[in-house]
Amino acid sequence: MKKICCVNDMPGVGKIALSAMIPILSAKGIDVASLPTALVSNTLDFGKFDILDTTDYMEKTVDIWHDLGFRFDCISTGFMISPKQINIVERLINNQDTDNLLVVVDPIMGDEGKLYNGMTDNNVAIMRKLSSYADILIPNFTEACFLTNHFYSRDTLSQDEADKLIERVRQLGSKSVVITSTSVNGENCVIGYDHTKDENFKIGFELIDVRFPGTGDIFSAVLVSDVLNGESLYDATKHAMETVRIIIIDNLDKKEKFFGVDIERYISEGKL
Repeated sequence: MKKICCVNDMPGVGKIALSAMIPILSAKGIDVASLPTALVSNTLDFGKFDILDTTDYMEKTVDIWHDLGFRFDCISTGFMISPKQINIVERLINNQDTDNLLVVVDPIMGDEGKLYNGMTDNNVAIMRKLSSYADILIPNFTEACFLTNHFYSRDTLSQDEADKLIERVRQLGSKSVVITSTSVNGENCVIGYDHTKDENFKIGFELIDVRFPGTGDIFSAVLVSDVLNGESLYDATKHAMETVRIIIIDNLDKKEKFFGVDIERYISEGKL
């Protein structure tokens, strides 16, 4: 059984971050450990929230795990709130003593052309540094723009511009890249680069005009679990896209969208 450590925030209310990823990864046969970067009262979409910084807890936990000899096949990171947390993740990575460690970074900062509530330029700088450790980096288009300082005001890119965006993201130090919520020549798509095959890819999708918090975390969890279970990055990306599409369509009539989706139901129905 593959072992993963998920470094992300833990919400009190809402199926996002760790509360979304842990059940999915577990259902996929992955042994999950979690290292919360913050305790968040609820999803940020509500506009009012409180965040408890857990940096001190993270630092002590990583030291204890090192003393106990805990090792992981994958470290997956999400929401981070301080440069010190990056240093802690660096230690966690260096403690693994393996050349086969998979590091996946989801630089959670914003969407739809702007940063999330409470996010600042400091968060962007933090994610740029963390991106250098990624074997797979999974920004959405907005996050890729903030990471690279390019294409902020663009609704769609040419194919050449899309390739340049991927290259600029890779220049941060990441090996493989998957950029979601992109538009190329007017086509909604996910674009990426697989360093194991040295090739770019593009997968189109039909845009569904609705927002659910946590769909990015669902996407990441499905992708990571598939890669850990031996799937190619292209196939894992395509499966993650299809999973999110099915869930969004199934929840279009849900009134309380800020709470996210009932992940456990989809697991029990074999849809995740």
